[in-house]
Amino acid sequence: MEMSKEIIVIGGGVIGLAISFELQRRGHHVTILEKVECGGQASGAAAGMLAPFSEIAEDPDDFFLLCLKSLQHYKQWVTDVKEISKQEFEYTECGSYYVYFHEADELALEQRAEWQNKFGAQATFVSKEALEQIEPNVSKEILGALHYPTEAHVYAPDYVKALEKANRMLGVQIVEQCGDLTIQELENEIIVSNGTNTWKSDELIMATGAWSSEWEEVFQIRIPVFPIRGQICAYDFQGEHQVNHLIFSSQSYLTPKANGTLVCGASEDVAGFSTEITEKGVGRLIRWSEKMFPNLQNMEPFHRWAGLRPATQDGFPLLGRLDGFPRVHLAVGHYRNGILLSPITAWMIADELEGKTSHVPFTYFKPERFS
Repeated sequence: MEMSKEIIVIGGGVIGLAISFELQRRGHHVTILEKVECGGQASGAAAGMLAPFSEIAEDPDDFFLLCLKSLQHYKQWVTDVKEISKQEFEYTECGSYYVYFHEADELALEQRAEWQNKFGAQATFVSKEALEQIEPNVSKEILGALHYPTEAHVYAPDYVKALEKANRMLGVQIVEQCGDLTIQELENEIIVSNGTNTWKSDELIMATGAWSSEWEEVFQIRIPVFPIRGQICAYDFQGEHQVNHLIFSSQSYLTPKANGTLVCGASEDVAGFSTEITEKGVGRLIRWSEKMFPNLQNMEPFHRWAGLRPATQDGFPLLGRLDGFPRVHLAVGHYRNGILLSPITAWMIADELEGKTSHVPFTYFKPERFS
């Protein structure tokens, strides 16, 4: 057995919760320090898609492989979280359809399917007629779709709550509302304080999402993580209006949830740390949703919200141990894939902390690559 360590995780979003869950069940003692409340930022606001084939069109780079590896092990991860938390949450392996409106788009999708099938996508083309059988409410303008049977989704708010509960059941100490933190010692042991209380540990994990650049001075490296506002809306979409699968187009996605809501996303823009909803942002989603499913035209979204996605300069997260401070690990910048990447990030950081070989090489995700 690996010697048990005292570990502090700063940040109680889905990434911080996943890492602490994995470390605590491996026998370490973890304390999560959360500025406000767990899952209160990007995590709880996410649509919860587990869809690397639909979302990554270009080529099988290391980020795609990271996402794919996480998808392949998601079912077991979900089973473990449910078992330990004793809490149910929606995890649906419904598959997805990537629809297209123009013949010109078919060639690009054929090329995409060709390389993705080498990675187990099992992608097949579905004709207009077949799609209308599968999704009766779909627009007559859609010419066909690429079907990905292995894609899935979770109901993010409940998944994050279950992950938090699993942490508590395992004995993780979670300190919420701890406000602004300062790191007072990094060399021999880690000392973190909020002015009132002080915490000590052997190792420190930073999972501070869109706010990560605030730590640049402390660690003397560049941490180019920026908040991207993602606006989302949801329809009450039951009975004859139903949608049965994840539906993607080049401009938006639709995710049907078991509670009868249809989540439509996402409009993205740069607005600092504002989570205000804009008519322009949600209006674009409504137009695209109606284009794909015309029977939405008589309906109004009952819920509109926004979350801040932590984007990095090159689109890859910053993962791993700092060269300058070997007791510190970064796990930030997951952009719109935090929910999907939560299991793989947890394993990678836990393996690194224990000196084991990682599931996926850290090479392209090194946290100091911008310095």
